Amino acid sequence: MLYFSRWKTVSIWLVVLLGVIYSIPNLFSQSTLDALPNWLPKQQMTLGLDLQGGSHILLQVDRQDLINERLASTRDDIRTMLRDARVGYTGLSGSGRAVQVRVRDASAIEAARTALQPLTQPVSAGLFGTGTVTELSLAEPEPGLFRFTLTDEGINYRVSSAVTQSIEVVGRRVNELGTTEPIIQRQGADRVLVQVPGLQDPQRLKDILGQTAKLTFQMVDQSVPVQEAIEGRPPAGSTVMYSTDDPPVPYLIESRVIVSGENLVDAQATFDQRTNEPVVSFRFDNQGASRFGQATQQNVGRLFAIILDNQVISAPQIREPILGGTGQISGNFTVQSANDLAVLLRAGALPADLTIVEERTVGPSLGADSIEAGKIASMVGAVLVIVTMLVVYGKLGLIANLALAANVGMIVAVLTLLGATLTLPGIAGIVLTMGMAVDSNVIIFERVREERSQGRSLVQSLDSGFQRALATVVDANLTTFIVAVILFYMGTGPVRGFAITLGIGIITTVFTAYTLTRWMIAFWLRRQRPTEFPAGLVNYLPLEPKIGFMKLRNLGFALSGAISIAVAAMFFVTDFNYGIDFKGGSLIEVQAKGPEADPGDVRARLSDLNLGEVQVQEIGNDRELMIRVQGQEGGDNAEQSAVEIVRGELASDYDFRRVEVVGPTVSGELARTGTIGILLSMVAMLVYIWFRFEWQFGMGAIVSTAHDVIVIVGIYLLLGLEFNLQAIAAILTVVGYSINDTVVIYDRIRENLRRYKKMPLDQLIDLSLNQTLSRTILTGLTTLMALIALYFFGGEVISSFVFAIIVGVFVGTYSSLFIAGPMLILFKLRPDMFDTEKDKEAAAKQVATAGKV
Repeated sequence: MLYFSRWKTVSIWLVVLLGVIYSIPNLFSQSTLDALPNWLPKQQMTLGLDLQGGSHILLQVDRQDLINERLASTRDDIRTMLRDARVGYTGLSGSGRAVQVRVRDASAIEAARTALQPLTQPVSAGLFGTGTVTELSLAEPEPGLFRFTLTDEGINYRVSSAVTQSIEVVGRRVNELGTTEPIIQRQGADRVLVQVPGLQDPQRLKDILGQTAKLTFQMVDQSVPVQEAIEGRPPAGSTVMYSTDDPPVPYLIESRVIVSGENLVDAQATFDQRTNEPVVSFRFDNQGASRFGQATQQNVGRLFAIILDNQVISAPQIREPILGGTGQISGNFTVQSANDLAVLLRAGALPADLTIVEERTVGPSLGADSIEAGKIASMVGAVLVIVTMLVVYGKLGLIANLALAANVGMIVAVLTLLGATLTLPGIAGIVLTMGMAVDSNVIIFERVREERSQGRSLVQSLDSGFQRALATVVDANLTTFIVAVILFYMGTGPVRGFAITLGIGIITTVFTAYTLTRWMIAFWLRRQRPTEFPAGLVNYLPLEPKIGFMKLRNLGFALSGAISIAVAAMFFVTDFNYGIDFKGGSLIEVQAKGPEADPGDVRARLSDLNLGEVQVQEIGNDRELMIRVQGQEGGDNAEQSAVEIVRGELASDYDFRRVEVVGPTVSGELARTGTIGILLSMVAMLVYIWFRFEWQFGMGAIVSTAHDVIVIVGIYLLLGLEFNLQAIAAILTVVGYSINDTVVIYDRIRENLRRYKKMPLDQLIDLSLNQTLSRTILTGLTTLMALIALYFFGGEVISSFVFAIIVGVFVGTYSSLFIAGPMLILFKLRPDMFDTEKDKEAAAKQVATAGKV
């Protein structure tokens, strides 16, 4: 295994070189890259919102709004169709999801049925018009009574179409803001995800996205005083609307729409030449210009209203006909509000109301702090891991460190080429990979030590060590990769970023361990021709200590059982400190504009706002506070209103560095997917281990892993740590680490079962645990080095996340030694399960020979 042909050597170093070339641009500023020749790679990783600031907003199409709109259009269609067919009707009304009408004359029923038949005709809905959908179903409960009901497939079709159209409109609006590389995409059946990195004014984005922007030009009804219409009943065909002024001014508006926003071809913010006030100039298309010109020509002297989302922006008097198809909208505009209205009008109206069901906004200053914290944590973690490997393995440690550097370079290169987004938990994934990547080299080096201790030459030991460690490395990394895949598919945002870096890191780790590390060792052997294992601290660790783990198994079972029962009891007496991910609400991080924040003052000011429970605590330094506002009863829109109330109260004294809002719709889904993610990961690993080993190993792994999950959950309960999406990611990471450790031990047990067929199972498990103990200790040590650096230098945002993983490393190591192994005894594992075909043939011959005798 230590021989490399020329093409293999070239291939290995070509991959490493490409990794270095494509990762290097991330070390330079954009101005430096611009000065380089164009043929050089210049692409950099996309930084997540938590690293460069920006907004993540999840919008949901209002399904009921679409239903109401479809019912209204159906009523209008029925009225028009029956009128054109000259059929008398009464009782035209709609409620729920149905519209009904009664035909007056029994002799006209057939004519009415014929006239209304187009309403139930299928409409084209598939790609290129290949599919059809029936939007309305017709029922006749009694003769002459027609009831049209919206079908589920029709509603789903309208929702899907609204999402598609909303993506286009939202895209135009966001692009008008001049942002760079926004992400606007469908999420699920009825949602639109908007991510805008580097945004300086997140509130403006929310204002732009929160408006439907349905613009209409309608006449003001001046036949009766508006106050009389308010106190009594408005005339038929008119309704009362209010202006955007403060206080709002009521107007009586005719229902007939003269021109709508669909006829606009342009809108620009300008200044009125007479008053120098900001206004919005607009221009109609030919059809709109004709309608507008005709209406103004016929109504000189009357008021006409410019209405945006059922609010009157202005209601000027028509002094003369406006025939050119252009005009201007005046109101109490600022320069920015005029620009925003022009953006909305140019982008077009949304087909339905969009509700913000989730918001995660990070200010640019916090993003810069996160980048700095991530750099420091990564450097400190790298130094600790590198020094540890050098001290423990000497020259082999140097080779492992070079492979580790190439590994990190390839991770960064792959992230860059894929256009993946690097988040702060993503940095955590890279740092954790640095600790876990060493594990593959430790497994190999410990195998080499064993082979050398049996009298083989160093070359033979290295060759055999690589060969025999291959299955262990693959099994251990594949189980962790399963966790990364489940994290990716079940997680969102930062959790998914962590999963991506962890998954890529596992793949590059296996590559570097079995190609680059092996090549460098082969090169070292050829150049220096060593005869002994390099000096290092590892030479002082015994290869096979004589610790009686199985003698302590009953004590381990009792301790684990007691802890599990205690955690179960805590479920009934202690409530989880659920984060907003799981119970909804708002989380706001602020920084005082003055020298010091006053949590008592902030708590008192917010307590008077009727927002329910409000928690205020100091974080980071004396200027920073974390504010948690409980979920509001009014639904998703109420959550946004609560944040605006807090902003209005504190904006003069505090800068808003981070805002997270999760409505009740999303919080329930996140709790459900988080639980499913943990269960799926356990099932997937059970299946894999069962397939690779035997069912006893799979059950033992699941029991020990479930124990780890219970203990970590207990830590969250005991310490009152916030239980959120990051907690789920931490639990799954611990599951991955623990199962990695367990698989390495199980692999050695399986090997020894084939080698020592008559050894009692408890002694064999003890032997296997002692043979892998040095690897268990060294891997845990290097992983902890990386995690401790993250905990102390990675920043407040991920400290609890990393703390849970640190505890999990200890718990996972304990369960691998004292639970996973002894479980095989309880499940009555038999050595003959691992007989090879030759063993079985030999046994069969012995039986046959005994029979002949």
